[in-house]
Amino acid sequence: MLKKNNSTPLYNQLVDVLIEHIKTNLDIDEKMLSEREICLKYDVSRTTVRAALNELEEMGYIFKRHGKGTFVSGLWKEMQNLSEAYSFTEQMKQLGKTPHSEILSLDYIVANQDFAKNLGIQEGEHVYKMKRLRSADGMPMMYETTFIPAYLFPDLTISKLESMPLYELYPQVYNQDIKYADEEFYASVLQGKESEKLGLPAGSACLRIRRTTYSQENKIIEYTLSVARGDQFVYKIRHSKK
Repeated sequence: MLKKNNSTPLYNQLVDVLIEHIKTNLDIDEKMLSEREICLKYDVSRTTVRAALNELEEMGYIFKRHGKGTFVSGLWKEMQNLSEAYSFTEQMKQLGKTPHSEILSLDYIVANQDFAKNLGIQEGEHVYKMKRLRSADGMPMMYETTFIPAYLFPDLTISKLESMPLYELYPQVYNQDIKYADEEFYASVLQGKESEKLGLPAGSACLRIRRTTYSQENKIIEYTLSVARGDQFVYKIRHSKK
């Protein structure tokens, strides 16, 4: 129990107690005790409880779903590293989750100046524009818009894309092996359509990821803009001194 005469602030004591409760009694995505239940169970004020819950959220132990309550997050033990693997499917499998990709649309369009620059092609060339919703265990995780140069992937169809993961399709069907991918990412907030797709309120925290993927011949084979929900993804980067 909490020691109110202890020099350690109550909310810090409560953080430790709730972490132990999460680790020993709750599973990932299970609903957390409500503020009122915590107040009654540990005989503390709502101000103390809110301070502790804010701390737990920052530490990756819990996340909030608007209108539904607070739930246990897996970030504290997963801290999944999106920069070490290209495949969302493989990332989720490694975490013991069941991945699913829903292709929302596939359009054959003419590249404008911006798309052409990011794909290393001429303005006016054709590209495929694909929108996907990536989920794990039924939870929407990422909303992606991918641009693929048509000259490298002729006759690309939704049925082909649904037949296997994209990073298996590239080498197996089109003989385009991935050499490396460059990524940029930054913190942001969800906009209208993005929030609808990810099932979160507009203005919720998110990560925006810009990925350019190269073939063994150093040709750009994909340019993807992703929006990842901020309560489920963490980027971990290692810097080394040469």
